[in-house]
Amino acid sequence: MSIALIGVMAMQYYFIQQTYQQKSQIFDEAVNASLSSVSSRLERQEVLEFAQEQQKASLEKQLIEQKKQRELAKQLSIQRTIEELRLKQYEYEQTFKMKEDTLKATYPNILNIDNWFYETYIRRPRFRKFIQVNIREVLNEENLVDNYFELFATESIPRVDSKDDSTRYLILDIDPYFKQLRNFKVKVLPPRYNADIAYKIHDLETNLALSMSQTFMDTIGSLGGKRSDFMESISSGMELSKRPLRERINIQLLKKELKEELQRRDINAPFNLEIRDPKRVIYSISNENLKKPINRNKVNTYSTRLFKGDLGSTPGKLTIFFPNKGGVITGNMSYLFLPIITLLILLIGSFAYTLSIIFKQKKISEMKTDFINNMTHEFKTPLATIMIASESLRDEEIAAEKTRVNRLANIIYDENVRLGNHIERVLNIAKLEKENIRIERNKVSVNSLIKDVLESMQLQLQKAGVELQKNLKADNDIVIGDELHLSNVLLNLVDNAIKYKNNNPTIHIATRESHDKIIVTVRDNGIGMTKEQSTRIFDQFYRIPTGNIHNVKGFGLGLSYVYDIIKKLNGKIQVKSEKNKGTQFDIWLPLA
Repeated sequence: MSIALIGVMAMQYYFIQQTYQQKSQIFDEAVNASLSSVSSRLERQEVLEFAQEQQKASLEKQLIEQKKQRELAKQLSIQRTIEELRLKQYEYEQTFKMKEDTLKATYPNILNIDNWFYETYIRRPRFRKFIQVNIREVLNEENLVDNYFELFATESIPRVDSKDDSTRYLILDIDPYFKQLRNFKVKVLPPRYNADIAYKIHDLETNLALSMSQTFMDTIGSLGGKRSDFMESISSGMELSKRPLRERINIQLLKKELKEELQRRDINAPFNLEIRDPKRVIYSISNENLKKPINRNKVNTYSTRLFKGDLGSTPGKLTIFFPNKGGVITGNMSYLFLPIITLLILLIGSFAYTLSIIFKQKKISEMKTDFINNMTHEFKTPLATIMIASESLRDEEIAAEKTRVNRLANIIYDENVRLGNHIERVLNIAKLEKENIRIERNKVSVNSLIKDVLESMQLQLQKAGVELQKNLKADNDIVIGDELHLSNVLLNLVDNAIKYKNNNPTIHIATRESHDKIIVTVRDNGIGMTKEQSTRIFDQFYRIPTGNIHNVKGFGLGLSYVYDIIKKLNGKIQVKSEKNKGTQFDIWLPLA
């Protein structure tokens, strides 16, 4: 059970760890894609703003500028579409990479194969016998031995062309001792690249190249004198890239675009932003929710280049920091924690409950075994005495003497009464457990009841040499209860005090009033008991262990009977005891 519980906890920990890593990777990809998109949009915005400035420069150039803007907008639209398609292609490639990584993690011996090789040799079973795999052991960068596989065919046959562009892998079953191929199977993944997206990107790039070529021809025409005003526009465009980075960036627009782009990708985490030119930091914006200073060695940093379209080196770099990345990812996983914690609590609770039941049943089993042994002994003693007396009565010489016959008859009667009392005690406990015992509800004088019980036990007390002390101070001693069962309660407590006596035994019995209750105290100076034993004495069948000495007889039912009777009479009983110093029982009963 412990191993199973630990195993479940380990599996849940591994599951949470893997989920965290996957969400972290998705977070990184989304942030990088957002930065790339915002950087491109910023560059396009600059170009559009520049075009608008050129358009406003002169009314005489309005028609020319409109045509140029339309062409430029077309080119920018094509570029935007190309970038979006490239982003889709990148996401498609990342999805394929995750599937490929999962496959490689699942099968350590894996080999990528060409589709024509699969169609030629593997798909046709009769040619599989020509497949051969060589295994070489090589040292990797960490000086560990890796297996290197070489796949080839021992006989050349006419090649069968590929039927599709799926990516296929050969899963090799290698004998670890002889380093030989025992068997293999084929796993198929989707193509590495989306062909439709690739064709669209190619067509758009072709159209863009033609459009830009036409723009170039217009520039040549301007150089020939056809459009000298356009040369001025081109010259101004070249000067645009020479402007300081600080003048080229609208920081409020950049922050707004970046925030919206991240939100579109379900990233609402606060971040700090920094823009650098090749020499220094020109902008640094800290989020108000991030009060701690940035330690770049401990935070997650993401960067992208600005104005990638400029000739030569890029003029700047945009960097954002996510100090709370771990908390954000953990927050996104919060829906997993509640069922996992609930399941763990249920498992641990079930585990603890099962153990408690096992130990409880073990203790009950041991106590019942002791009870059966004690009951056998207690029943055997009167039966043996009756047997001896009966055999004596069969002797004619003894039967002729009336005095001896009467004495033997009295012995048989006393032992029968003793045996009946034992049986009655067991039956009373059984009735208590099944709630079948009948409890009378009459007015009972506690002081009078105590005097009667002590009077009936006078011979036992004298035989044991007990000094009896009574202190019945309660003036109002009338309770609603069952006289018989209350007598049995007192008999049990006094009998226990006699059984577990010490040298110079003393028993003190007292009554007193407390508000609307009467308190009955039975105290002795006997052998006492430990704190652990005092917490268990009201359990059925429990008897205080006395080692190998069995001078105290009983079933372990008396105090259990006492506890149940007091409880049924709406009372309460407590015990105080010290080893070798004595025991005190206090009974609270409600007054009539």
